[in-house]
Amino acid sequence: MTTTSAGRQAAPRSLSLVALLVAGLLCLPLAYVTYQALTAGSLVWGRLWSTRIPELLSNTAWLAVSVAAGTLVLGISLAWIVVRFDFVGRRVWEWALVLPLAVPSFVLAYVYTYLLGADGPIEQAWQAVAGPESHIFSPYSYAGATLVMTLATFPFVYLMARAALLNFNVSFEEVARACGASRLRTLFRVTLPLIRPAIVAGLSLAILYVVSDFGAVSLLRYQTLTYAVYQQITGRYDHAAASALSLLLVLFALTFLVTERWFRHRSRFFQTTGRYQVFVRKRCGPTGTLLITAYLVLVFGAAFGVPALLLIQWSLSAVAEGAVDARFFGFVWNSALLSGSAATFALLIGIPLAYLASRWPSRLNLLCVQAAYTGYVLPGPVAALALLVVFSHIAPFLYGTVVVLIVAYIVHFLPAGLQSMEPALQQVAPNLEEASRSLGFGMVPTLRKVTLPLVRGGFIAAWVLMFLQCMKELPATLLLRPVGFDTLAVRVWLEASEEYYELAAPSALLIILLTLPALLLLVSKDWRAA
Repeated sequence: MTTTSAGRQAAPRSLSLVALLVAGLLCLPLAYVTYQALTAGSLVWGRLWSTRIPELLSNTAWLAVSVAAGTLVLGISLAWIVVRFDFVGRRVWEWALVLPLAVPSFVLAYVYTYLLGADGPIEQAWQAVAGPESHIFSPYSYAGATLVMTLATFPFVYLMARAALLNFNVSFEEVARACGASRLRTLFRVTLPLIRPAIVAGLSLAILYVVSDFGAVSLLRYQTLTYAVYQQITGRYDHAAASALSLLLVLFALTFLVTERWFRHRSRFFQTTGRYQVFVRKRCGPTGTLLITAYLVLVFGAAFGVPALLLIQWSLSAVAEGAVDARFFGFVWNSALLSGSAATFALLIGIPLAYLASRWPSRLNLLCVQAAYTGYVLPGPVAALALLVVFSHIAPFLYGTVVVLIVAYIVHFLPAGLQSMEPALQQVAPNLEEASRSLGFGMVPTLRKVTLPLVRGGFIAAWVLMFLQCMKELPATLLLRPVGFDTLAVRVWLEASEEYYELAAPSALLIILLTLPALLLLVSKDWRAA
């Protein structure tokens, strides 16, 4: 332990070296992708620009735009209903509208390939109304991908908008109404602009999810940058072209992140008066309750209810036919082993990074933490491509083992854990640790006996969040898993790709059932804060 010129203790060198080493290793995949793409020959770039890149950029951008519009409409309208209106069942709907987050996008996609497919239930119902020759849009289209991704991501905007509306000062609306503004004008000129930072935060999560998604777009056969990277790796074995597309994808995500951060900084609002008035929910009559409930049932049924019922029905049929056997429980064990190991190692790796950033926020320490967040802009296929080459050169004896897969999980999902670990450490007063050291305890005993017990809740939440993300990870698992080593997510994708709906259902249903309790535990913090 050293001391700065101001008399303040500096960070231990050993801990700083560990954090620097970890940050450097976490940046290796991004560094490799960047180097490989920049050194790719002009022929590779020329071929991609003339054949694939314009279409892929257009498809990815338009899908992000359409999903953003859909999530804005659904998320804001649902948040407004459950916050501003009082109707029968409101408390149930508040948490029920979060449940679609438990359904992975590839599960939702495989359910809708059945519902919207030729001779599917929805098309049959439509033909009964519009005639036998009429058809609805195909799930394997831009409209199908937009529908699935919107249903998978609208809870991000709903959660953020709901939290902002719960803390909204109604005095601003009353001033606007007193000046003669209508309710609609007050909504668009006062309320929505004031909660805009929260809406933008939720929207950014949804868009980044869409840009990096692989499972849904692959099952729906919709060509995006992420799907094209996977095809270049597995179909053409062209790592140079895959790296070039990966760099474009990373730049796409980084551009959006920088824009979102700038926009959020420009959109900060502060209450400048001491008068704060909470809202009073408007009680709905029978007609209003019926209309609201019908809307909520429609959205919830499309995003969670109908898929869950279908999965239960298919799973029961699969069990009756003997599809759930010892192999299935092997998939469960593989998923739990990989996810548990990755979450545990990520938690251990994240401790020095989060601890240094919260206790000694120097430029170097903050840079190490920011370096760990590079996993945010590395979709699964991109990280997998980089790790494939890195391990084949640095540690070829580990190539083709679960170690590579665990490292891919850590690189990709450590940022999610750090978002819970950093705030938890910042809430512990440093004087508690100083008191422990004054009694003769070193840094490690203090961390183990004082700090970690106090941040246990936040660290458990971080572990659970990373575990759930690993359970649902698909593209990296497909590319890096050892031969014959399948997980629940892989089995869903493989069976659904061949339209074996009943065989894929037990794995998909189990993923949802494992996710639900942890999801409700995590969002319960938002409910208690409200």
